[in-house]
Amino acid sequence: MHIFSMEQSSKTQFGGDKKKGTSLLHIVERPFIDWAVPRLPRWIKSYELTLLTVVWSIAIVFLSFLAKDNIAWLWGVSFCIFLQWLTDSLDGSLGKTRGEGLIRWGFYMDHFLDYIFLCSILIGYLFIFPSEYTVWLFFTLAIFGAFMVNSYLSFGATNEFQIAYLRIGPTEIRLVFIFINTLLIIFGKTYLAPALPWVLIISIIGLWAVVYRTGKYIHNLDMKHKKEHSTHR
Repeated sequence: MHIFSMEQSSKTQFGGDKKKGTSLLHIVERPFIDWAVPRLPRWIKSYELTLLTVVWSIAIVFLSFLAKDNIAWLWGVSFCIFLQWLTDSLDGSLGKTRGEGLIRWGFYMDHFLDYIFLCSILIGYLFIFPSEYTVWLFFTLAIFGAFMVNSYLSFGATNEFQIAYLRIGPTEIRLVFIFINTLLIIFGKTYLAPALPWVLIISIIGLWAVVYRTGKYIHNLDMKHKKEHSTHR
């Protein structure tokens, strides 16, 4: 185990606010953020936008519980997913623009709440899907959580925060959940529940590809550092 002192860590510029990688929808998302941030009222603070994820997550669980008896409530769940995208997309850029200085707190709280948000969606599905599919939802949460763990471990090893892998980022994942909700409303849970194992299999394949690419990149960094160190001896 490597233990770094506060003095050592302070010499390394924090890179959590600099996101690496672009997703499929970045070309649309970035111009919207640049347009919206200067138009936000002065009384709105970036940390308030970050903490709103708690509200959206609670609402998702509650609306999913209602959807157990009336699937139309999933429209409300999808709307909460959209609202979470909105506040999550704007908080960081707002904080930078106004110089609020909550860089490390924002990184920590934003991504911790992203996990809470993910859990709220999958917990909500527990109310909707038949009980025999509970184990599939559990493993889906584990795999999706592994994607997040990979991002944070990669950041710890490189000080580069990878926001998108294989051109898929948080925005695309939110759209997938909205798409799933729409299919559930139209076709019903009876027809879609058997697709859960396939979702899990595809997620496992994607995780393997991401871990392989990340591990290869970090390995190459180590070899480059080793070569540079040997040259200067």
